[in-house]
Amino acid sequence: MTVLLEMRSITKTFPGVKALDGVTLSVREGEIHALVGENGAGKSTLMKVLSGVYPAGSYEGEIHYDGALAQFRDITDSEKRGIIIIHQELALVPLLSIAENLFLGNERATGGVIHWPETFAQTEALLRKVGLKEPPGTQVDSLGVGKQQLVEIAKALSKDVRLLILDEPTAALSESDSQALLDLLLELKSQGVTSIIISHKLNEVRRVADTVTVIRDGATVSTLDARGGEISEDRIVRDMVGRDMAHRYPDRPRRAGEVVLELRDWSVFHPEHAGRQVIRNVSLTVRAGEVVGIAGLMGSGRTELAMSLFGQSYGRDITGTALLHGRPVDVSTVSRAIEAGLAYVTEDRKSLGLILDETIQRNITLSNLPAVATRGVITEAQETTVAERFRRAMNIRTPSVFQKVMNLSGGNQQKVVLSKWLFTEPEVLILDEPTRGIDVGAKFEIYGIINELSAAGKAVLMISSEMPELLGMCDRIYVMNEGAFVGELAASDASQERIMSLIVSQ
Repeated sequence: MTVLLEMRSITKTFPGVKALDGVTLSVREGEIHALVGENGAGKSTLMKVLSGVYPAGSYEGEIHYDGALAQFRDITDSEKRGIIIIHQELALVPLLSIAENLFLGNERATGGVIHWPETFAQTEALLRKVGLKEPPGTQVDSLGVGKQQLVEIAKALSKDVRLLILDEPTAALSESDSQALLDLLLELKSQGVTSIIISHKLNEVRRVADTVTVIRDGATVSTLDARGGEISEDRIVRDMVGRDMAHRYPDRPRRAGEVVLELRDWSVFHPEHAGRQVIRNVSLTVRAGEVVGIAGLMGSGRTELAMSLFGQSYGRDITGTALLHGRPVDVSTVSRAIEAGLAYVTEDRKSLGLILDETIQRNITLSNLPAVATRGVITEAQETTVAERFRRAMNIRTPSVFQKVMNLSGGNQQKVVLSKWLFTEPEVLILDEPTRGIDVGAKFEIYGIINELSAAGKAVLMISSEMPELLGMCDRIYVMNEGAFVGELAASDASQERIMSLIVSQ
C-alpha cells in the first residue's frame, strides 16, 4: 500500500504556546487512519495545517502529498487536490436546501445561471451514496444532526474527495447514527477513499481504523498498526495520557442522604407546535450525595426535561411541581432557578455555556456577578481572585485566567463551565452530556469533580448518551423514551442490555 500523505517534523507555534512540536504522520492510500490524543494535544491543529487553514509559511516542517511537496495557501488550495476536512461544528447553511448546500461555491451553472435539473440529479446520486433518502430540496435545518453529518460527507464527495478528514464525526450522534456513519466510512474505504478520523470514542477507533497515531502534548507518541491484530483500549489510553488508567471511573463512597430535588408530574409542550407534548408526567427524586442518571436515545426528551426545569428555558405550558427539600420552588425563570439552588451545565458548551470571545475570568463569574461586585460595580481584583481559585481547584490548564476561552481545549472549556456554575454554590447540579467531545484523561478529571460534589452532599442529575458512563458513575438510572420515564434501575441492577430492553419494549 503506497503512502498518500506524509507530514514531517511539523511545528506550529502560537503566542506563548507551542501547539505542535515536530509531529510526524504517515497515511497510506486507501486506509482509515485514526488520530487520537487528549484535548489540546494538537490533533485539530495538525489537520488545519494539512488542509491549509494554517497556510504554508505559518508552520515549520514539510507536507508531502501524493509523492510531491505540498504547500497549501488556503483550504481552497487543498480541496483542489482532493483533501476535504469536515469540522466538528458542521459548516452547513441551515436555511438552504440540501442541494444548495452541496454545491455552494461549486454551483452547477452556465453563464452565471444555475442549472437546477443537473444540480438536483447530482444531489440525488450523492445522497444515495451516503444512504440518505431525503429529497434534494429538503431544508437542512429540518434534518437531525446525524443526517446533517451525512450531508457534509456528500458535499465532500461532490468535490472528488481523495483524502477525507473527519474531526469528532460521531460526537453529537446517537448510537445508531454513529454506527451508520462508521459503516459509510468502511464503504468509502472500499471505493478507494482514504480517511483520517479524529475521535475520542476508542471503541469506534478500534472498529474501523487500520492505523492509529497517538499525539500527546503536541508530539507524536506512537503509531499502531491495527491490521495485524486488535489494539487494546488500555494501550491507546496509556499512550494518550502517559499513564495507566486501571479504573476508567473513579471509586467513591455511595451515601445518599435526604431528598433534595423532587419533580412531580412534570409535563412540557413544544415551544412552537401547540398540542405536541414533549415531556409526559415525569416524576423523579435526587438525594443529597447521589448521582442520578437519565438514559435514553437521542430525541427521547432528556435535554428538554433538563432545560424546562432550569428556568423553563425550553417549552411552553409547563405543568407539575418542583420541590427542593420538600418545599415547592419557583423555577419559572433562569434567575429564579439559580436562586432556588439549581445549576445546569448545557450539552452545547460553545453556544450556550460560554462566551468564547471572553476571558476565563469573565466566564467563571458570569452567573454570580453580585458576588464579585461592590455596591453594584464589578471589582476586577475580586473576579481575578475567584477565577484563580477555580483554576487551581479544577486544574484548568492555561497560562492565565485572562486567556480567552476559545483558545482552550474542550476539556478545559468544560471545566470553566463547571466552575461558572459551582460559583453559584448550587444544591442541585444538572449535567447534560458533561464529557461530550473531551478525551479520556479530561473525562477522568471531570468524573473526579462529580464525585467530589456528591461527597460534599450535592445532588447531581446526569444525562449521558454513553451508557458505560452512566453505569460507571450513577447510583440510580431513570430510562427515558418519547418524553416519559419507562423504568428506574439501581446501579447494581443496571446494564446496557436492561436499559435498551426498557427503551425498545415501549
